[in-house]
Amino acid sequence: MEVLSIYLVAASLTTLALAWAFYTAMLLLRRETLGAYASLTLYLSLAVETLALTTRWIAAGHAPYSSQYEFAVAFAWGTTLAYAYIERQFRSRSLGAFVLPVPTLLLVYARTIPAPASQISPLIPALQNNLLLTVHVAMAVIAYGAFAVACGGAIMYLIQKNDRHTWLPRQVDIDATCYRAVMLGFPCMALVLILGAAWGNVAWGRYWGWDPKETAALTTWLIYAGYLHAHSIRSWRGTRTSALLLLGFAATLFTYYGNLFLGGLHAYSGL
Repeated sequence: MEVLSIYLVAASLTTLALAWAFYTAMLLLRRETLGAYASLTLYLSLAVETLALTTRWIAAGHAPYSSQYEFAVAFAWGTTLAYAYIERQFRSRSLGAFVLPVPTLLLVYARTIPAPASQISPLIPALQNNLLLTVHVAMAVIAYGAFAVACGGAIMYLIQKNDRHTWLPRQVDIDATCYRAVMLGFPCMALVLILGAAWGNVAWGRYWGWDPKETAALTTWLIYAGYLHAHSIRSWRGTRTSALLLLGFAATLFTYYGNLFLGGLHAYSGL
C-alpha cells in the first residue's frame, strides 16, 4: 500500500501539471474547449490525490498528516479540492491558471523529500491522539487550500488592473471570489488554533506555549482577520486587500515550513 501511494502521488503530479497546462492554454488561446479538458483533468487529479492519501492512511494505520511529506501531499489535495469547489460554485475557470501552481509545486516538493523522511514511521507520543490530530490537521488542510485559492485570485486581481484584460474576469468578480475563499478558510483556521490548543494540553500539558508554529498560525489567522475587516471598508477593498491576501499566504507558507528552521515542539517532520 505504501508503494502504491507513492506511485499515486506521482500520477497526481502528472495530471495536476497537465490540468495547469490546459488552464493556461485556455487563457492564452481563449479557447473554452480547453477549459473543459482542464476541468476534467482537474477532477481526475483530485480523485488520484484522494486515492494516494487513502492508501497512505491504510498503510500507516493513521491519518497521513504526521510528517512533512504527508502534509505536503495533504496540502496539495486541500488546495485542489478548494479550487474545484470554487470553480464549480462560481463557474469560472480562469482562476485555475493562477492557483494550480501551488499544489503542483507542493507535490514536486513532496517527491524531493528523501526516502527516510517520506517513509511511514511510528507516531511520536505527541501525535498519538489520533482523532484530535486528524481533525486538527484536516482543518489546516482546508484552510491552507482556501488561502491558496485566495492568493491566486489576488494575483489575478492585480494583473487585471482597471479591467484592462478581456481574457480575465472583471475585478469585482475576482474580488468576490477571493472573499468567499477566505470565508471558507478563516473559520477552519480558527478551528486549527482551538483544536491545536486542546491537543497541546493533552500532549504537553498546556494549552498555549508560544511555540514558533503556534505563533505563526496565530499570526496567519490575524492577517486574514485584518483582511476581512479591511474588505468591509470600501476604500481598502481592491489592491490593498489583494496585498493582504499575498501577505496572508506568505504567512501560511511560513507556518507550514517554519518548523524546519525554527525548531520547537512541532519539529517532527523527519527532515
